[in-house]
Amino acid sequence: MSYVLIVEDESAVAQALSVLFELHDLPCLFARSPADALRVLAEGSVSLVLQDMNFRPGATSGEDGVALFRAMRQAAPHVPVLLMTAWTSLETAVSLVKEGAADYFGKPWDDAKLVSSVRNLLRLRALEAESARRKAESAASRAGLLQQFDLCGLVYESESMHRLVSLAVRIAAADVPVLVTGPNGTGKERLADIVHANSRRASGPFLKVNVGALPHDLIESELFGAEAGAFTGASRTRSGRFEAAHGGTLFLDEIGTLPNEGQVKLLRVLQCGEFERLGSSQTRRVDVRVVCATNTDLPRAIANGRFREDLYFRLNVVELAVPALKDRPDDVLPLASAFLASATPAGRSVPALSHPARRALLSHPWPGNVRELENRIRRAVLVENGESLSREALGFDEPSANPERPRGDEAERAALEALLLRHAGSVSHAAEELGLSRQAFYRKMEKLGITLERRPKD
Repeated sequence: MSYVLIVEDESAVAQALSVLFELHDLPCLFARSPADALRVLAEGSVSLVLQDMNFRPGATSGEDGVALFRAMRQAAPHVPVLLMTAWTSLETAVSLVKEGAADYFGKPWDDAKLVSSVRNLLRLRALEAESARRKAESAASRAGLLQQFDLCGLVYESESMHRLVSLAVRIAAADVPVLVTGPNGTGKERLADIVHANSRRASGPFLKVNVGALPHDLIESELFGAEAGAFTGASRTRSGRFEAAHGGTLFLDEIGTLPNEGQVKLLRVLQCGEFERLGSSQTRRVDVRVVCATNTDLPRAIANGRFREDLYFRLNVVELAVPALKDRPDDVLPLASAFLASATPAGRSVPALSHPARRALLSHPWPGNVRELENRIRRAVLVENGESLSREALGFDEPSANPERPRGDEAERAALEALLLRHAGSVSHAAEELGLSRQAFYRKMEKLGITLERRPKD
């Protein structure tokens, strides 16, 4: 069970808070001094602290409260702290909010606001604890996957990529065709590497063909080979990529660009492992696993008559859909760090990312995905030689007065603006609905860019 720790030396005040919280099913613990508070906090069952600012008779400076708050932040930095203040220590409480206190309440307090604020903070604390637990489990799972399988140097931390990589290594041994889909620059080829490296064909050849880069009139000869004289310029017999990949894996990138004639032959190879070289009637057999990748919407291409439906279902035994980088922001900074390490010349210490650079990386929409991130990092390493990289070195402009915010902030801003609209612009009423003080609500408005000029009047 989690508790609210009330740190208060006046018995009457502590009793009043106890009755209030018990009426709302909020279990409490008590401490009458800073030393008792730290001892109870160390036991690990406290989810929120409500502390007074003075603990000696006649004291009004709030010095004891400041010292206790800082000690608790050091001992349990993730436990939120609410401050109870008299007018003499109000300024001190405001300064502590800047150091990380959740909020402050004056004496006497408003019962409804205090209970609502405590409930909201406890709910937030529970969500943070659950998030931390899931991250720890995910990190352990990633470490286990890395020990058991060859991940070909893939860097990720997001849960969506972990699920994708877990699927890739599971189906690697199945020896079935795999279709890797996703936008350009997301790392589809690396998924193909992982499938091959963890298959029974890992010791066999692994050939990669960018179908989109081949001239249409040469695709068939490149893939299936050609006899001498099969077409103008074919002066000698040559084997194709399927023959060269016998016993191994053939990775066909941009498969959506394969012309119809090539699609027919590819379908036959997938069905029975047979094909003929261009200009030959001799049937040849190969044992090749095919992994394809595309950024094309193949179902739409089928509807438009540009891709064979039977080939699509033959290729799509297992689909590995790689998400865009903007949909997995947890991967941005780990990837940036990895690219920094590889791009830094030998003999030079790897530079750090400045805080503005990190913020810019996290807020950028990444239309070019992982490839764009790698190119920006390489550029930054070339143009700056210091111990840290600036946002300008990464190719980002100076932040504007209203910089682009992460999507989560935009959603919160929209919610607050809707709340203010519902309450006809009354900050007091909006803050009351959220269980926040007006000061805390104003701080949220500042954080989300709801400027002073735009604030409705109370």
